[in-house]
Amino acid sequence: MKGTYLGEFQEIVLLTIIVLNENAYGVSIQDEIEERTKRSVSRGALHTALTRLEEKGFIQSEYGGATSERGGRRKRFYQVTSLGRDALNEAKSVRDELWNLIPQGQ
Repeated sequence: MKGTYLGEFQEIVLLTIIVLNENAYGVSIQDEIEERTKRSVSRGALHTALTRLEEKGFIQSEYGGATSERGGRRKRFYQVTSLGRDALNEAKSVRDELWNLIPQGQ
């Protein structure tokens, strides 16, 4: 399982990228996570997670065109790969199985 393990934050980042679809770039991912979790997310933590997810092959990125509103800088857009979706499905399956094993009344 080494290499495919997803931490909670990495799982949230992957799910957020899927939710944002073609609008998944650093700031939009950060804003969406903060809105949904009601927790502050540092750019450094997000960048680290994105880098690790890309190294694992769970996401891929590409640069969009430069815009004047960003001072000529380009946005880096992210997409979840099929390997990333498989990792999410595995994580969900494990969690669902554990939830289903909780005795009634607990």
